[in-house]
Amino acid sequence: MAERKPCKVCNFTRQTSYGMVVPSLQELRQKGCEFFGYTPSEPVSVVLENDGTIVEDEAYFWCLPTNTKFMLLHDKETWSPARTFDGGTAWMARDSMMLEADAVDASITASPFWYLAQQLRQDLASIILMSEADLQSLVDAPCPELASALGFQENKAAELQETLQRVLDRREEERQSKQLLQLYVKAMEQEKSEQEELVQPSQEGTEEVTLTAVDSASGFMPRTLMVLKGKTSPETRLSTEDLQLVVSRGVPAMEKVLGWDRARTSELVEACGAELAARLQQVQAVQSIRSSAQQDSSQRCTDSIMEEAAEKPAPGT
Repeated sequence: MAERKPCKVCNFTRQTSYGMVVPSLQELRQKGCEFFGYTPSEPVSVVLENDGTIVEDEAYFWCLPTNTKFMLLHDKETWSPARTFDGGTAWMARDSMMLEADAVDASITASPFWYLAQQLRQDLASIILMSEADLQSLVDAPCPELASALGFQENKAAELQETLQRVLDRREEERQSKQLLQLYVKAMEQEKSEQEELVQPSQEGTEEVTLTAVDSASGFMPRTLMVLKGKTSPETRLSTEDLQLVVSRGVPAMEKVLGWDRARTSELVEACGAELAARLQQVQAVQSIRSSAQQDSSQRCTDSIMEEAAEKPAPGT
């Protein structure tokens, strides 16, 4: 009986391997083609699975160790190294997390906060990379379950939730303050732009028409009357002083000034009143923010003075 060699063979995907005992390299190629469904007429190469070395010499084939693993490459297939982990530790943390989760109720591990808590348990500094939605999930989590997930005592978990809630509240206050300041700046820029439009050059370019003179009959500047009569949503284009003047004059007086009917004039006066109220609310909100900031600063200063006074020994002691 001819000498036979035990070996293994796989295709280029490495998903399927076969063991066989063959008397020659040609027999290895032939049986491998049968296993993987290749026809004998199709070109097939034999390479070493671990490094892609092409095996064509029969003597070299017999020099290889027993149970050497070969790969059959069909047609235009090429060898590539097997995929391996890059040596990172993320998979270790994930496996550890899953092992710990085996001892916990499945209803808890299904909660969104559970995986966030496991991240914090591995590295507490990861909290700075969490979104507001993630922080809110931790705040809304039941305190006993969060404490269990973190490995904390319940009072420590409660303190963490309170701290996160304060962070979220402060971010919301900062967001609202920023929006109010943006509205205030926008209103100031719009008013400045309107003031710059008060004086427009004449078409001939030889003289300027001044629109700041007050019309003696109506009590309004010509530009204000032009805006009221000819612009869409004129209340958004008027200055705060002009809005106050329109509202204070009332519907009957404005009806005579504009030459409109009662319904149209009433609608304009109401729109001006609403715009004026909105602007005043914005100003009050900004003032309130500034006042609150000043009070906080004053309180901190007072507290500091009181602490220093308490630390100083009393005279004669």
